[in-house]
Amino acid sequence: MAPNLRKAALTAHVTASVGWVGAVAGFLALAIAGLTSASAEMASAAYLAMNTLYLGVIVPFALAALITGVVSSLGTEWGLFKHYWVVAKTLAMIPLTLLLLVHVQPVAYVAAAARNGTISSADLGGLKIQLSVYAGAALLALLVATALSVFKPRGRLRRR
Repeated sequence: MAPNLRKAALTAHVTASVGWVGAVAGFLALAIAGLTSASAEMASAAYLAMNTLYLGVIVPFALAALITGVVSSLGTEWGLFKHYWVVAKTLAMIPLTLLLLVHVQPVAYVAAAARNGTISSADLGGLKIQLSVYAGAALLALLVATALSVFKPRGRLRRR
């Protein structure tokens, strides 16, 4: 890959990845606010904002980070299948992205309950907790991926 194209791909990847981390952190803050708020209006606002953030920011950044990460790895010395840390990061991000797409429905469900004024319903308690826990786990996974990118642990895959 030409140097300017490689830098553009890396810039796109870093931007999408940082955006993904920041958006998930914001989602976690909203999930905790919705879960712990004593005000039904505050909880409703948090869950409606979560749905918008999820669909408008998190999903696009996740897909962009995954795609630009693969493109960047193929165009640099690190390669996609040359170093353990790249493989580990990719293998972690693929299921994380797939889980993210699967959880569009629960986020939309809670947002619909917020729109309908049934957000304080007791049967949503488990789902509210689940959204907070999953957001925390996703943030942790993204921070581990960031650490792998920064520290680049030694170790290459063997060529056959």
